Amino acid sequence: MAPGNSPQDRVLPATRVLAAVIIPFLLLAFLVLVPWPSDTKRLFAWAIKPSMSAMVLGSVYLGGAYFFVRVLGEPRWHCVAGGFLPVATFAGLMAITTILHWSRFIHGNLAFWLWIGLYFTTPLLVLAVFLRNQREYGPGDAGDPRLSSLAAVIIAAAGGLSLLTSAFLFLFPYRAVSIWPWPLTPLTARMMGAIFALGLAGLGVIHERRWSSARILLQVAGFMLLLILISAARARSQFDTSKPLTWLFLVGFVATVLTGGLLYLRMQRRARTSGEVG
Repeated sequence: MAPGNSPQDRVLPATRVLAAVIIPFLLLAFLVLVPWPSDTKRLFAWAIKPSMSAMVLGSVYLGGAYFFVRVLGEPRWHCVAGGFLPVATFAGLMAITTILHWSRFIHGNLAFWLWIGLYFTTPLLVLAVFLRNQREYGPGDAGDPRLSSLAAVIIAAAGGLSLLTSAFLFLFPYRAVSIWPWPLTPLTARMMGAIFALGLAGLGVIHERRWSSARILLQVAGFMLLLILISAARARSQFDTSKPLTWLFLVGFVATVLTGGLLYLRMQRRARTSGEVG
């Protein structure tokens, strides 16, 4: 943005280019991890066991691909801005995880070098385009529906809980292994920690309550969680029903999908009434 110009709330070309570059990698990873979750030793960067962990990661990748597709088609920056810092955080933690568990990766697989190329560059690139595009962040239309205080508190609390879970998994992976609903290794525990760091997006409602800023992020979150629940149904034999966290996981994810869906429908009705639908 040139000096003296007001923010235009636009998605810059560099942001779209990065989104277009990332999408194929995410789709490819999804196509490996979800259809063939038990064949990761041959097809992926490392052997992920059990299949539930592979399918969770694949679900997140497909959700990420959807997010970046929306970035390609969305003209207004504020509608997608809230997803970039969570993505950069996730990618950064995955890069750190790779370094910490370097010997666990299959260096002879092509997928490993694609993994290295993605995670050793994406955190900085995503952060760079975010900082550049953030100069275009605009205040938006006064008629844009806003989330209620209660909805904002619930979303922020869910985001905060997700971040606490992320910190526990990443910093104390050996302790996490003993209580997690399905078997983990220290590597997959930290991988899960990186995934839960995406909950950072929920804290965005603290300073930005416009529905147009939350709509796409809520779509992405709901899509990811629904895919993870489908994965849980496929891998139900891998869950330890004697662990309390198994039931908290199931109830929490189902409740989040249902309440998120109800909130989405309610806010979309309000948006149609005000003429702000996307």
